Amino acid sequence: MAKAQTSRSKPAAAKAAQIHHFLGTPSDLGAENVENISAALRALLADVFALYLKTKNFHWHMSGRHFRDYHLLLDEQSDQIFAMTDPIAERARKIGGTSLHSISEISKLQRLSDNNAEYVDAQDMLAELCEDNRQLTTEMRAVHELTSDAGDCATTSLLENWIDETERRTWFLFEASRNTSGTND
Repeated sequence: MAKAQTSRSKPAAAKAAQIHHFLGTPSDLGAENVENISAALRALLADVFALYLKTKNFHWHMSGRHFRDYHLLLDEQSDQIFAMTDPIAERARKIGGTSLHSISEISKLQRLSDNNAEYVDAQDMLAELCEDNRQLTTEMRAVHELTSDAGDCATTSLLENWIDETERRTWFLFEASRNTSGTND
């Protein structure tokens, strides 16, 4: 049985070498750091795509008294979230790793939950997106620690800006969703 496993690992190793030959970019970060960072960036990218689609979903299905304000807020936020996708994917490639390949890979890697409900109240939408942005901040801080420890200052720097943007989105969503008057306004 051990011989069968060894023979299976040879094709896998050969395939990995072939992929590296075609997609591997030289990096001074070391193979282990490249693999760890690109894996973390793939998961982060999956979360960003999930948050983008949920934000657009809520933007498209917004209704109620504050429709215009919330609709425009979520449109602005979804644009900002989508703007992160290409730099995240390209960063993984720049250091010699790979990025996402498909929707199924996003589904497998994402840590943010989807919302497939037919109807969600506007305040619930904002609260859910607020929490998702908070979770995304937590995930980005973990990747920041990884990249910082590896000496990947370029990825670390990008993450610092995205953390700030995500905290701003969280702040806006929190303020838009909270009730300070004591009424249901």
